[in-house]
Amino acid sequence: MEVTCLLLLTLVPMYCKGQGVYAPAQAQIVHAGQACVVKEDNISERVYTIREGDTLVLQCLVTGHPRPQVRWTKTAGSASDKFQETSVFNETLRIERIARTQGGRYYCKAENGVGVPAIKSIRVDVQYLDEPVLTVHQTVSDVRGSFYQEKTVFLRCTVNSNPPARFIWKRGSSTLSHSQDDGVDIYEPLYTQGETKVLKLKNLRPQDYASYTCQVSVRNVCGIPDKAITFSLTNTTAPPALKLSVNETLVVNPGENVTVHCFLTGGDPQPQVLWSHGPGPLPLGSRAQGGTLTIPSVQAQDSGYYNCTAINNVGNPAKKTVNLLVRSMRNATFQITPDVIKESESIQLGQDLKLSCHVDAVPQEKVSYQWYKNGKLARVSDRLLVTRNDPELPAVTSSLELIDLRFSDYGTYLCVASFQGAPVPDLSVEVNISSETVPPTISVPKGRSVVMVREGSSVELQCEVRGKPRPPVLWSRVDKEAGLLPSGATMEETPDGKLRVERVSREMSGTYRCQTARYNGFNVRSREAQVQLNVQFPPVVEPTSQDVRQALGRPVLLRCTLLRGSPLRIASAVWRFNGHLLPTPPAPPNEAPDHAELRLDPLTRDSSGSYECTISNDVGAASCLFQVSAKAYSPEFYYDTPNPTRSHKLSKNYSYVLQWTQKEPDAVDPVLSYRLDVRQLSLRTSVTKPIPVRRVEKGQLLEYILTDLKVPHSYEVRLTPITTFGAGDMAARIIRYMEPTNSPNLSDNTCHFEDEKICGYTQDRADNFDWTRQNALTQNPKRSPNTGPPTDISGTPEGYYMFIETSRPRELGDRARLVSPLYNISAKLYCVSFFYHMYGKHIGSLNLLVRSRNKGALETHAWSLSGNRGNSWQQAHVPINPSGPFQIIFEGVRGSGYLGDIAIDDVSLKKGECPRKQVDPNKVVVMPSSGAPSLPGPLLSGPLTVFLLAMLR
Repeated sequence: MEVTCLLLLTLVPMYCKGQGVYAPAQAQIVHAGQACVVKEDNISERVYTIREGDTLVLQCLVTGHPRPQVRWTKTAGSASDKFQETSVFNETLRIERIARTQGGRYYCKAENGVGVPAIKSIRVDVQYLDEPVLTVHQTVSDVRGSFYQEKTVFLRCTVNSNPPARFIWKRGSSTLSHSQDDGVDIYEPLYTQGETKVLKLKNLRPQDYASYTCQVSVRNVCGIPDKAITFSLTNTTAPPALKLSVNETLVVNPGENVTVHCFLTGGDPQPQVLWSHGPGPLPLGSRAQGGTLTIPSVQAQDSGYYNCTAINNVGNPAKKTVNLLVRSMRNATFQITPDVIKESESIQLGQDLKLSCHVDAVPQEKVSYQWYKNGKLARVSDRLLVTRNDPELPAVTSSLELIDLRFSDYGTYLCVASFQGAPVPDLSVEVNISSETVPPTISVPKGRSVVMVREGSSVELQCEVRGKPRPPVLWSRVDKEAGLLPSGATMEETPDGKLRVERVSREMSGTYRCQTARYNGFNVRSREAQVQLNVQFPPVVEPTSQDVRQALGRPVLLRCTLLRGSPLRIASAVWRFNGHLLPTPPAPPNEAPDHAELRLDPLTRDSSGSYECTISNDVGAASCLFQVSAKAYSPEFYYDTPNPTRSHKLSKNYSYVLQWTQKEPDAVDPVLSYRLDVRQLSLRTSVTKPIPVRRVEKGQLLEYILTDLKVPHSYEVRLTPITTFGAGDMAARIIRYMEPTNSPNLSDNTCHFEDEKICGYTQDRADNFDWTRQNALTQNPKRSPNTGPPTDISGTPEGYYMFIETSRPRELGDRARLVSPLYNISAKLYCVSFFYHMYGKHIGSLNLLVRSRNKGALETHAWSLSGNRGNSWQQAHVPINPSGPFQIIFEGVRGSGYLGDIAIDDVSLKKGECPRKQVDPNKVVVMPSSGAPSLPGPLLSGPLTVFLLAMLR
């Protein structure tokens, strides 16, 4: 068959390493996306700088075995912001169109159950520059009495930016500076929000009337361009002034069309006029055009404050406010107050009695009240008093007081509230006073003090009120921790004393209070009662699902526990195996068990399968599901080894070393073999091969070499452990072919690092920090003195070299590793030549390593140098003898302090032996310094010393 021709798997002896390879998680954050720059902060962390609106991409590169899981979290930019979970369980965090509020410290947490989790962080600094705002303030002061006046102008420029903006003031096209003459001051005021600079023009002169420009800049960081705003100062410049066409309080009737004019009476330049409404937006259908506001067919809900604001950035904005009141009345209520002096709570002849009437109205103070008795207007006398604004009652309340109540005072009293001369309907409320008028009582009907209901159904809580008149009932919750009623309110009124709740939930269980209202009834101490609501709900069990693994022949105990429920007791527990009902197991000896158990003794192939325990409590049921088997857990592919690929040139095939460990091998019977299925991704069929093994221990690294894989195809590999029980859980991964770089040839292939691709070199993801590509033009002008090269080996400012920066937050022993492409081996001996610069009193070490990929990956030290070597470029030739496809690694190690920068340049790799002369005099460059020239220690004697001294002279 075709697949057989494409893929032949050769069984190679299994390599089982005895040492455990389980390793705790390690993490490193790298950036991608549209970063402006990634710099080292002066404090202790890496800072990722990005422009607002660009795309943030952070990657958390992890090592460790088993493969760690990654979770991103964030703390916001300021201490007042709360900790936020990003809910990103992925090695890559991506935020499109990042906003300034999304800056802050991002953490990646990697954990794999071995050791403590690894946590790394990076601070994201979002850069932005808003449009500046320029305001002008003028002051006039008397000098020497009233002989003349001085005018001072303050031009205040404010902008929000990150990083802090730089301000440049210009008059016309000329740049102004602080104190350039007696009439100009430039300063930054204290306690300003945002970035602010003030240009002060003292004792205004004729030449000061000109155009002024405030230019703000963040020095082109992240490519953000400068922004500017211009203001023309003239002798007529003035702040805005306004006048209204109506009074500050405007009372209208509902349905009228309202128009308010806001006239400009001053201001240069021409102010802009805006209308706003508080609270909320302008009414729907209203029109604001210039200084005119029109509201057609105004309604009660349109009442409120309307603000007319004029702005021209000179002085303070001018503001006028209209309080629009749309006449309305609603909610007429009454109260009956027995004799307060005698502290009576019932109506008695011979005592005083007060009736009170109130409506909610706009405007409240314009409401007028009239009282009627038995249909006739009540007449004020010595025994009948009508008062307004009773201090014990809400504002604008009318009270009718009956002194020394007599039988003739019984009757029907009517309170009528109205707006005189306004087309607003009157509101009235009627109160009947008789021998049958008695204060209320409240109680819970028999058998209704405790209400039991099932979750999800409807319920009605009831309280009965007796008395005349019968007031409404107010409901609230007694439970302090609950607080709110099912409706979401703290208190709810019911006219019939019944509180109805739809779709009851378990959180609604508790004690409810019903009490009489003081309005529309007696103004006495509230009567109250309580109702207990018990909501029954089905059980909540644990575990809802559990994977149980056990070796054949051993007992298994399954337990399903009742965590919550109402009632909190097990009415029945039923076990099923693969859907079939099992006999009821004996109950535990205790009387009220909170769990159900099933014991399998011993576990067999026939007893392996799905077990379900259904627990009920007379309301409902819940189930625990157990998957019981002797299946082996899945293998765990070993990801920390780079893809160990071997290419076979003649057959155009390649090999792959597959490595894995077995997850929890002791949980079940020993693994006897593995079933390997390999499928070329472009095909549907696969090739299956058994891999026999001896006893597999936890942490033991297993290997199998896949051969005759076709270049450049990728393959899916599936690995399944086999025990006496049968096939276990399968693990899968994709193998992708990596094309090695051709072998170095005899022609010049020196890497000068002039191209951004740096000749295929990459930063090692497992180091502490990165090498930096730079030249004399791009290096940090604030770089530490007396360390690092001023230029590359060519001596030109445009030439690039690779460099490690050892300032904070770098610490002693931190490593930066630069890795070459992968080379095929085509000779027995190679020579690595390169120039290095190691100048500074805190220089650490520069190491050259060779990573061979014959089988697995093995790194060996080929060359190492430590300490200060002077302010010069020097050349090294290092012979290497790789055993298979290989890479070279330049490793810079940070020393004891920040004066330890190391650089490399002009790296070449050639076949054959290295030249015997280790240093080429024509290639040694001595760098000038502020003091005497520094010579490297090894060059202080011999003919080369004479050559160098001659150059220095």
